Amino acid sequence: MSVTTTTIAAARPEGDSATATVAPVRARADRLSRLRPRRPRRGAGNRSPWRCLRHSGMRWWSVANLVSNLGTWMQLTVQNLLVLQLTGSAAATGLSLSVQAAPGLLFGVTGGRMVDAWPRKVTAAVSQAALAGVAFATAVLVAFDLLSMPVLMALAAVTGLIATVDGPACALLGNDLVPREDIPSAIALGAVVHSVGRLAGTALAGVAVAFFGMGAAYGANGLSFLFVTAVIPFLKPMRSSRRAAPADVGPDRDRGSGREGLAFFARRPRLVALAALCALGSTFGRNYSLTLAVLVTGPLAAGSGAFGMVSTMLAVGGMAGAVLAGRLRRPSVRMVAITAASGGLLQVAAGLTPSLFLLMLFVVPMALVESVSDTATTAILQTDPPEHMRGRVLGVWETVSTGWRLLGPPVLGLLLQFAGARGALVLGGLLIAGAIAVAGLSHGRRTARAVRSGPAVPALEPA
Repeated sequence: MSVTTTTIAAARPEGDSATATVAPVRARADRLSRLRPRRPRRGAGNRSPWRCLRHSGMRWWSVANLVSNLGTWMQLTVQNLLVLQLTGSAAATGLSLSVQAAPGLLFGVTGGRMVDAWPRKVTAAVSQAALAGVAFATAVLVAFDLLSMPVLMALAAVTGLIATVDGPACALLGNDLVPREDIPSAIALGAVVHSVGRLAGTALAGVAVAFFGMGAAYGANGLSFLFVTAVIPFLKPMRSSRRAAPADVGPDRDRGSGREGLAFFARRPRLVALAALCALGSTFGRNYSLTLAVLVTGPLAAGSGAFGMVSTMLAVGGMAGAVLAGRLRRPSVRMVAITAASGGLLQVAAGLTPSLFLLMLFVVPMALVESVSDTATTAILQTDPPEHMRGRVLGVWETVSTGWRLLGPPVLGLLLQFAGARGALVLGGLLIAGAIAVAGLSHGRRTARAVRSGPAVPALEPA
């Protein structure tokens, strides 16, 4: 016993006065402990957009993601050329992309259910290996000149079917490698890697075709899938991939059909609001490769080279937005709504711009807010549902988002035909911003009424 403790014990009277004697000493010790500076928790308060790279698993996963994106964009670039070579029809190119996207519309919920039911690492590794097999099979058929359009369409459909499982499995596996507060950083890093992979993969496709033929791009994509498959077993998730369902949800129900995912999604106002925001933006905005191309080559009377410059500025803005979004820690639906409305107003300004120079000034913030909105949306989708439901929620999202991705371009095309490039940009932007403003005001009024009509708090009686 220390000298201080002994002195206090010797001087302590009996009864309640002993507590009164020791209490001031304890109070003073508590005050001193509060004044003492505390060591900050590792990573706490870190808002660096690259903070997810503190974790070794995410570093390996980012390398694998980059390799995979390089191979994917090599294949997509060559696939369009291959369809043109086989059919001589540009419409057939769009058809092949639609065939590959169709399984997401039909089987997205089923794929999400499988991701919830199976171990995440195993699911991701098997799906990546299956995609590698499809890519290698296509490479062999191309090399021996055995590929026909029906076979190519069938392979595209198989690829899309596997992707309904691979997409949510890989997305959630990447989230397991970092703490929750670093998930926006991981998603933003993935967006940057995607952009880099798109630019570099498109360039590498040209080199591969020039020196080795079209089959080489498919072979390279197959190798990229195998690389990801080889990396997955060495990843160490920070959270277990085994999802425990609540006590009132038995294993049969949890592993049954995807109806639970649909019901959960429909009952979650945050998710329904996200779906409405994204459907609105994807239909009447965001398709800048179409609307801005018509604006640049039409009313602004610039050439295809000028549109190439505009596309470059869009890419720069998108990457800057991804870096900025990496600083987010707890994105909200309100943030998504604000950025979407801002993008709509910037789209209106772009539609009214009289010169190419002013247009290029507007497209950078347009792409920036779009990238921030996308990152925030993805982070909410992958963290808002409970662990045992996340695969099915992503499956539902794949289904509904495939629907508006397929319907959006024809609707926008009709708007372009009747209103022109400027009219489509202005009307679409006003519709996006106006609908979000009306929804925000309506939500605010409902919230205010709910607060006013809430149960009164009983007043405290005086002692």
